[in-house]
Amino acid sequence: MEQPSGSPVRVCQFSPDSTCLVSGAADGTVVLWNAQSYKLYRCGSVKDGSLVACAFSPDGNLFVTGSSCGDLTVWDDKMRCLHSEKAHDLGITCCDFSSQPVSDGEQGLQYFRLASCGQDCQIKIWVVSFTHILGFELKYKSTLSGHCAPVLACAFSHNGQMLVSGSVDKSVIVYDTNTENILHTLTQHTRYVTTCAFAPNILLLATGSMDKTVNIWQFDLETPCQARSAEDEAKQFPEDWSEDDVSVWLCAQGLNDLVGIFKMNNIDGRELLNLTKESLADDLKIESLGLRSKVLRKIEELRTEVKTLSSGIPDEFLCPITRELMKDPVIASDGYSYEKEAMENWISKKKRTSPMTNLVLPSVVLTPNRTLKMAISRWLETHQK
Repeated sequence: MEQPSGSPVRVCQFSPDSTCLVSGAADGTVVLWNAQSYKLYRCGSVKDGSLVACAFSPDGNLFVTGSSCGDLTVWDDKMRCLHSEKAHDLGITCCDFSSQPVSDGEQGLQYFRLASCGQDCQIKIWVVSFTHILGFELKYKSTLSGHCAPVLACAFSHNGQMLVSGSVDKSVIVYDTNTENILHTLTQHTRYVTTCAFAPNILLLATGSMDKTVNIWQFDLETPCQARSAEDEAKQFPEDWSEDDVSVWLCAQGLNDLVGIFKMNNIDGRELLNLTKESLADDLKIESLGLRSKVLRKIEELRTEVKTLSSGIPDEFLCPITRELMKDPVIASDGYSYEKEAMENWISKKKRTSPMTNLVLPSVVLTPNRTLKMAISRWLETHQK
């Protein structure tokens, strides 16, 4: 099955009954395929941009596409364009339908929730209905706040009660879809979060990140979901960590054996940031030189993070080599983003190793990171105002 226009395919999605398949390409063409005969059924296109997102409604009567120019377009199962509008400045990144219908309570009609997210740092909720008698209707409902950088992924839980999002700000946010309150803000990823998914039958959440990890989260059925308080948010800053927070951090760094020693010496966040090579050896009696070096490296990373938080610039926007705001970010073959000039100098003057992992770079090719560049521009515009 080849895209008729010959353009690279960016997204594809099966219909709920698996009879159709939609593919969207970099040139904006949209194709509806018969998934049983593998034959092209209908073809269309959007006005501007590449197709980067697609989702079918749970009843299969329509599907939605999102473009890199920010247009949200709705199509019926005959490939007729029902509606198109600018939904997100700078481009859409993802969209998803809730599988559970919502009643309007007046006429007894059923609607579906649609979530879209984009480079404008926003998540928008839409209400969609389509019947052969009353026709199609798309209504903007609300905008969910919480992220301070482009939102790259969103997904509804199977029961439609929760919506999760992942962002360039490295956080994962779980929302209550009924109240639209934030239930959880998860900040364990160290690079931007690119994907997220709920398990269909159990309360598990998976999140993937440019930090090369997938995290699995389990929801506690007995504990009511509550929004984070301002006090909880403050705990994100290492200086405000309690002794228990430090223990959690040690475990996350693979330093579980040191939890007892740190607790015995009442090391909280402020004390942690002030630890030195001498205090680790003399006061905490950590004899292993390798272990002391590892702890110091992790603490230095934490100090850098604190400095970044204090400056207000998201760490994701800083070049790992210069620690300055990037103007022309590029992606190296190690998967990390750097300021172009700094990385070119690194490659020309040093061995072909990654500044982040110290491993040999498979290639010296540098690819422009346009998504990150747009995010930095957006952040600068907001803060200059």
